[in-house]
Amino acid sequence: MGKFIVRRILWMLLVLFLVSVTTFALMHAVPGGPFAREKEVPPQVLAALNAKYNLDDPLIKQYLDYMGAVVLPRITDDTFRRTTLEDYLVNIDLPNGYALRWMNFGPSFRERNRTVSGIIAYHLPVSAQLGMAALIVALTIGVPLGTIAALRRNTFYDYAGMGIAIVGVSVSTITSGPILQYVFGVNLGILPISGWGSWEFVILPAFALGLTESAIIARLTRASLLQVLNEDYVRTARSKGLRESYVIVFHALKNAFIPVITVLGPIAAFLLTGSFVVERIFGVPGIGQAFITSISNRDYPLIMGLVLLFAFFLVVANTLVDIGYAWLDPRIRFD
Repeated sequence: MGKFIVRRILWMLLVLFLVSVTTFALMHAVPGGPFAREKEVPPQVLAALNAKYNLDDPLIKQYLDYMGAVVLPRITDDTFRRTTLEDYLVNIDLPNGYALRWMNFGPSFRERNRTVSGIIAYHLPVSAQLGMAALIVALTIGVPLGTIAALRRNTFYDYAGMGIAIVGVSVSTITSGPILQYVFGVNLGILPISGWGSWEFVILPAFALGLTESAIIARLTRASLLQVLNEDYVRTARSKGLRESYVIVFHALKNAFIPVITVLGPIAAFLLTGSFVVERIFGVPGIGQAFITSISNRDYPLIMGLVLLFAFFLVVANTLVDIGYAWLDPRIRFD
């Protein structure tokens, strides 16, 4: 397992490198620039802005300077730490007044008084809380729904469960969000329809995000569990006189969950890094809105920082999924 984790870390670094190169190249290949306006900027002002942010340097130098600030950590003293705390995403205090600073994504081109690390540190925890709640909703609804549908195959429960799953896949969050707002916020008046703060504000956007994913999980759980129920080891467990619930949970469902966790990695990365549509509908100050705004504003440092952040979450989630395979199925070995 140790060798496998080391290999995956090396592959993760390679993937992040390729993502950074591709993103950087595509950003600069699009006509225009971060300081382009409907009203033309005077050439002297544009030249001064490009010089301030080193946009007049060769692209290779710009890339190396940017990635060097992101990748290379710094050990700073207390004076430096107080004045540049927001520049770095990772800040770890060390003995004797020193501190470890890592991941400096640079200043935002549009939000002049903020850094990219500060924007991420402010918005990412909100998206992570919402994404975790949505993931819990998806698993809480999807796994039992798919399990009941498989155990009651070709019955009313199966048809009803899969009908709900099809509706969940078909209805997007841009539709389910306003419906939830109208039913539970406007009509019943039991939940707030927008904003962020206490736990009441999490419920509606979490369900709007989690319902679609729960439908996918329910369909995968049903299909996989139907295959596993006919395996010899399930029949052997039943012949030993074990309780049916024990056989389903610890023998059948455990192995049937392998296809589910395969999609659970990308789903978790997507939910934890924010959804622009849901955050826009429910007024959630998450990272999804910042990402869309950064693209429309051509905010190069913010685009790079958020793309690398999403890629990091995705490769880490896929690595955890691969490790989970060995726990679910002892026949799987990586070394």
